[in-house]
Amino acid sequence: MKSASNTLPDQPINDVTAGLDWAMHDHAVSIVDGRGRELARTMVEHTAAGLRELVTFLNRHGAGEVAIERPDGPIIDTLLEANLTVVVISPNQVKNLRSRYGSAGNKDDRFDAFVLADTLRTDRPRLRHLQPDTPETIALRRTCRARKDLVADRVATTNQLRSHLRNVFPGAIGLFAHLDSEIALAFLTRFPTQDRADWLTPKRLGDWLAKQGYSGRSDPALLHARLTAAPRGITGHDATTQAHITTAYLVVLTTLVEQIKNLAVQIDQQLTAHADSHIFTSLPRSGRVRAARLLAEIGDCRAKYPTPASLACLAGVAPSTRQSGKLRAVTFRWACDKQLRDAVTDFAGDTRHDNPWAADLYQRARDRGHDHAHAVRILARAWLFVIWHCWQDGLAYDPTKHGALQRFLQATENEGA
Repeated sequence: MKSASNTLPDQPINDVTAGLDWAMHDHAVSIVDGRGRELARTMVEHTAAGLRELVTFLNRHGAGEVAIERPDGPIIDTLLEANLTVVVISPNQVKNLRSRYGSAGNKDDRFDAFVLADTLRTDRPRLRHLQPDTPETIALRRTCRARKDLVADRVATTNQLRSHLRNVFPGAIGLFAHLDSEIALAFLTRFPTQDRADWLTPKRLGDWLAKQGYSGRSDPALLHARLTAAPRGITGHDATTQAHITTAYLVVLTTLVEQIKNLAVQIDQQLTAHADSHIFTSLPRSGRVRAARLLAEIGDCRAKYPTPASLACLAGVAPSTRQSGKLRAVTFRWACDKQLRDAVTDFAGDTRHDNPWAADLYQRARDRGHDHAHAVRILARAWLFVIWHCWQDGLAYDPTKHGALQRFLQATENEGA
């Protein structure tokens, strides 16, 4: 399946363009004619009535195209439902475009709305109108991002609990592999202080672990030895007081772990029902959550990325080249979709443990002196070219048809012969 063009027509509808500078409580709107003169401006509130007023204002002035700084949210939904063409111009671009109209560079919502509208009038050949993803993809993206945020909260809370335990109960920190694991949380709930843990013997600990259904490989005697070898925590009245803090962290952490699991189940169900799930779940070491993140961040609108390079650039895994005279600098690409870059690099970095082509590409980058993050971005860029072709054609990844992988395997086989 090849992508359709999403370029703008040479002339705007009715020879007028609109710009909308969104804010938390109200939004500035500007209407510009074909000669760059502002015909009208207004402010609308971020309410249901205000958004209806926005559509009425645009229709009254014949504006069929609107430039805005963000690609999602209730405003975008309202504009698209009104059959208006939406063009997204990033805040960084708007910041640089202000210098067209003066050197002061002052930030003003009404002026930014005019800048957006006038840029939509003058820079039409390089702008693309927004083609939203399907509701299924948008829902999956929100679920994946919510889970990612909760995971970050879980990590932060775990670090806070670890810091607290270092002072009051050090033995509990290294007892199990992960402090936020189910067995570690259950242990701290039952034995939140050094006094409680002193009651344990290897046999008592083994009996308690058996009741918890503990399936770890460590012998209870070894776990008890770790507990007793650690520095002793505080005891007595002070320990009882500090246990309330431990319990508070445990309650938050237990809730986060449970909700992360619930969102993972929801992600799995949404991914199964998605039309493109077979593409992303076929990738090596993609799993369910990782495949869902890739699908959600890339989306399902093929016209958004007409070439593999456009996808790699927006994902921030292609370097940025700046050249002036004889000076040429290739640097890290700061302007990109951070969520997309995180999803792509997370996937690519893990494939080197399963795919020999990926492992070789990563190692060659390290051998050239690149650090881990840079090598992963190089690998991610290569993977995006593969993913883009699978995505555009609607086909699952097939290692036997992956030319670079097959050439590497053939070369390896020839060397071993």
